[in-house]
Amino acid sequence: MQKQFTSLIIICLFLFVFTGCCEKEQKQETKLKLINIKLTNEEYAFAVSHNNNALKDSLDNYINTLKNTGIFESIVSIYTDKGNSSSRTGVKYTTSEVKKTDKNLIVATNCPFEPFEFIENDDLVYGIDIEIANAYANSRGLELIVRNIEFDNILSEVAAGKADIGMAGITVTDERKQICDFTTTYYKSSQKLVVDGKNTDFDNCKTAEDVIKVLNRLSNETIGYQIGTTGNLFVVGDGTDQNKGFVNIKPKGFKTPNESIQELLDGKIYATILDDEPANTIVSEINLQELQKKKPQK
Repeated sequence: MQKQFTSLIIICLFLFVFTGCCEKEQKQETKLKLINIKLTNEEYAFAVSHNNNALKDSLDNYINTLKNTGIFESIVSIYTDKGNSSSRTGVKYTTSEVKKTDKNLIVATNCPFEPFEFIENDDLVYGIDIEIANAYANSRGLELIVRNIEFDNILSEVAAGKADIGMAGITVTDERKQICDFTTTYYKSSQKLVVDGKNTDFDNCKTAEDVIKVLNRLSNETIGYQIGTTGNLFVVGDGTDQNKGFVNIKPKGFKTPNESIQELLDGKIYATILDDEPANTIVSEINLQELQKKKPQK
C-alpha cells in the first residue's frame, strides 16, 4: 500500500512539472498578443472621384451582386480560411504613374495590408480587394493596373484622376468624403491593439473603455500606427474635443503595418494599433513561426 501511495505521488509530481513546463513553453511561443477588443466600428468602401458617378454606380451594382450571390463571401474565405484551397489571383503592380485610357482600370492601393492586398514571393499582389478589382475589370473588358503607393496618397491620387479607384481597406469618414466619393460599404472592421506577448496590462480588459483606461494610465510609452489611417486618428486625435487622442503617450507613425510590427518585435515601441483583419493575420503568422521554431527536430 505504501509503495502504491509513493508511486502515485511521484506520478502526480511528474504531471505537475510536465504541465508547468508546457505552459511555460506555450507562453514563450507567443511573440505577440492581439487585444481582441474592438476600439472602433468602421466600414470599408472603395474611393472614386467626385465627378465619376458612372463608375461609382457601376461599382455599387457590382459589389451588391457579389454579396447577393455569395461570391463575396467566397472571395473573403480564400484569404481568411486556412482550409480553403481555392486558387488566388495574382496581379502585376507598379509604383509609377500610369496614363489613364479608356482601355484600362487604374487602382491605387497600399501593400502590405493582408488579407486585402499584399505582395507574395512571386512579386505579384494578391488579396480580397485585388480579387474584386480584377474580376470587375474583366467584366468591363478593361486591363487592370495596380499602383502600390503610400496609403496617405491614395485619396489625392483618385481625386486628381491619376487612379480610377482607391482600394486599401479604406474606412469611410466625413473628412475623407470631402476628398472623394465612396461606394457602398463592403466590409466591417475595427481598430485593435497589438502588444508584446509578455504584456499583461490588458489581460483584465473586457471593453473598449477598459482598454482606453489602461492607455490613459501609461506614461511616455510609444504606440505605433499607420500614417493617414483611422488608427492614426485614434492615437493622436483629430483636433476636436470629442477626439483629443492620448496626450500621455508618444505616437509614432509608420508607412505600413508591418513596419510598426517590426519595431514592436524589436522592443522599440510599447504597442501598435492596426485594423482588425491585418492585425489578426500578422499576429497569427508570427506566433505560428515562433511555434514552429520551438518544435523538436525529427
